[in-house]
Amino acid sequence: LAGTRIICDRKFLLECKNSPAARTPPCCLPQTPGVTSLAQSSLVKLEELKERNESEEAMPGEQPRAAPL
Repeated sequence: LAGTRIICDRKFLLECKNSPAARTPPCCLPQTPGVTSLAQSSLVKLEELKERNESEEAMPGEQPRAAPL
């Protein structure tokens, strides 16, 4: 088998973790729902859960309802 083997030491890899380039996605990365960004259905579900939690906190006397599946 032929190929190139890249060897990096542990210190270098740990320093790369804190690099600004490692924290931001590339500018030319396409927006793919569910892969590079949250799926639209996931955003809707998150908003519904937030609203449900806020309404349950506002009414502490009521029994919590089971979430539909």
